[in-house]
Amino acid sequence: MLPKRRRAPVGSPGCPASSGARFPGVAIYLAEPRMGRSRRAFLTRLALSKGFRVLDAYSPEVTHVVMEKTSAEEASCWQELRVAAGSIPGHTSPAMLDISWFTDSMAAGEPVAVEPRHRLEVAMPGKEVPGLVWMPQYACQCPTPLTHHNPNLTEPLEMLAEAAGFEGSEGRFLSFRRAASVLKALPSQVTAPNQLQGLPHFGEHSYRVVQEVLARGVCEEVERIRCSERYQTMKLFTGIFGVGVKTADRWYREGLRTLNSLQEQSQRLTQQQKAGLRHYQDLSAPVQWPEVEALQQVVEAAVGHILPGATITLVGGFRRGKLQGHDVDFLITHPQEGREAGLLPRVMHRLESQGLVLYHQHHHGHCADATCPSRHNHAMDSFEMTFCVFCLPPPPGAAVGGTQRAVRVDLVVVPVSQFPYALLGWTGSKVKGMLLGPGQGLWSVAPIQPCFPQHFQRELRRFSRKERGLWLNSHGLFDPQQKKHFHAASEEDIFRHLGLEYLPPEQRNA
Repeated sequence: MLPKRRRAPVGSPGCPASSGARFPGVAIYLAEPRMGRSRRAFLTRLALSKGFRVLDAYSPEVTHVVMEKTSAEEASCWQELRVAAGSIPGHTSPAMLDISWFTDSMAAGEPVAVEPRHRLEVAMPGKEVPGLVWMPQYACQCPTPLTHHNPNLTEPLEMLAEAAGFEGSEGRFLSFRRAASVLKALPSQVTAPNQLQGLPHFGEHSYRVVQEVLARGVCEEVERIRCSERYQTMKLFTGIFGVGVKTADRWYREGLRTLNSLQEQSQRLTQQQKAGLRHYQDLSAPVQWPEVEALQQVVEAAVGHILPGATITLVGGFRRGKLQGHDVDFLITHPQEGREAGLLPRVMHRLESQGLVLYHQHHHGHCADATCPSRHNHAMDSFEMTFCVFCLPPPPGAAVGGTQRAVRVDLVVVPVSQFPYALLGWTGSKVKGMLLGPGQGLWSVAPIQPCFPQHFQRELRRFSRKERGLWLNSHGLFDPQQKKHFHAASEEDIFRHLGLEYLPPEQRNA
């Protein structure tokens, strides 16, 4: 139901560049990490002009992978990451070649025979690679599965990141989060500290924590913080719907420590915080997949009654493959641009009349033009949305008058032209409770905005800005130099615009 994808000109980023190939049995993939986008684009144009087929994405069709300034060990890890991600199931490994094979072939005007001097001797997947482990600099460049090999190491690092966030230390927060993200993406378990050599974003502090966990099973610093009164209180307070780090810190400094102490001062709480405190037990319990399905049916029925043809898409952690979570996010759009305007208040009115809404707060959208440059200067979304606490509908056959639980639900209305960008942004992975946008510190927590920039999203936006000079958020991709907005009909289009390999949602659990 989305607009038709506009065809990219041959040789542009995102185009398979296969038309007119003189050598159909050869499909080249130019691996970018050490090559750079501009050089890769130049080499692609050169190969196309000589009749070679160059693929824009790594796939089972690739016969020759060409790398530049890359060691055999790095090439091995690069390939293992793709095997672990399922990129090449049942596919004979392509030839992993140095740039010298490419230049020799260009000079000859045809694919030359692969000689030993061309070949990067790549270990077979699963074979141990001693010493150096190569990883990309950005989390958006490597697949990160939901279930990974190093949970015993990532959990203490993520707890330290959370504690740093409670202290307002953005630098330490990001350092620990990035180190944990790297460990999640590794294709094998870390069993010795020397396996961390060469990994990006692994500072001395993170290295010391991992070293201690590997040696003793626990880290003394982590356990000390975990048991501290401040950490436990901040974790308790920030777990309340509508409470951010700044508010929780103020309450802690005022001597508050428990939920009961907050209830005694309810006159100081916002309506959202009162709802969060009132339904704290329910909202703290994970939402299970069957409950998500029941909620989606309720929302789809209400939206479909008011605006036939509108679509409802589940996003967030559940789209990344999680079987449980603490909130449920839905994107609502309509294939005809503009029909979605004014839909959300009518939907909420219908749901309220059915007794399904315990609390909701409406956030009006603004800056409707996706090409508006001011929108790209900050990370906050400008969509029309409602932050809700729903009364979960009882399962079929349940006793009348039985206990019903409260569930956090966010409904976001998106114009169809911006839907792929919103889908990418709201899928995550999420750094819950922290606002970490460009030019905005960790300490600045929005009082009603639960869609904080997520780690995968932050890395994707950082890559866009630093490596491509582009502004990316949930509304679009913008070139500030050329004043150009990039059209996208799918998430795959966005990855192609950025010159990145597409990662499906289940591989974005950074």
